[in-house]
Amino acid sequence: MAWHSTGKTNEELIENMRKHELINSDRVAEAMKRVDRANYVVDKRDAYMDSPQSINYGATISAPHMHAHACENLLPFLKPGARVLDVGCGSGYTCAVFYHLVPGGKVVGIDHIPQLVDWSVGNLKRDGLGDAVAEGAIEMIAGDGRQGESGWPYDAIHVGAAAPTLPQPLIDQLACPGRMFIPVGSVSQRILQVDKDTMGNVTTTELFDVRYVPLTDKERQYAMT
Repeated sequence: MAWHSTGKTNEELIENMRKHELINSDRVAEAMKRVDRANYVVDKRDAYMDSPQSINYGATISAPHMHAHACENLLPFLKPGARVLDVGCGSGYTCAVFYHLVPGGKVVGIDHIPQLVDWSVGNLKRDGLGDAVAEGAIEMIAGDGRQGESGWPYDAIHVGAAAPTLPQPLIDQLACPGRMFIPVGSVSQRILQVDKDTMGNVTTTELFDVRYVPLTDKERQYAMT
């Protein structure tokens, strides 16, 4: 029912996703309502459509229902004070939503296109999160997200592009316990839920089929522009 969730306003978009049971948690609904998608897209006219949109440099902002799925899936690990890594952060949208779900915590967004990182910082400021960026509660970094980031361990890791195989560095950087939400595959892609328990044991669960842009290196992503 995702295609029926489009709204005329951000709040209507979120309420339609709740109505179609794409969002089931009050916490996720409230966090997504606090982040106006119009501040994170190129074409403002389509800001509240439940569909992916190009943000240039071969990248997209995912459809809102996919952001909702990710937040719902990671929610048990999105607690006050939690540390979150957003790989392929793109527009900064999911970093903003995660920030509202982990009060007192830290959200790190990483993308290997510096122009997107700069744009995402501007988006966050337009959305009223300039202080969070200035204080380091949200940190946006240019780098190779496939290798993770030095501020680990992370309670939750979200990957916004499809890796051909499951990146071991990201598994290594999960906390014990921790969870990662990641699309994996080339021609055929599936969302994997990767869980690490308190003893460091890792299990993977296939959730559903998807179609994401590839998680690749900077040169190949520039070539897709």
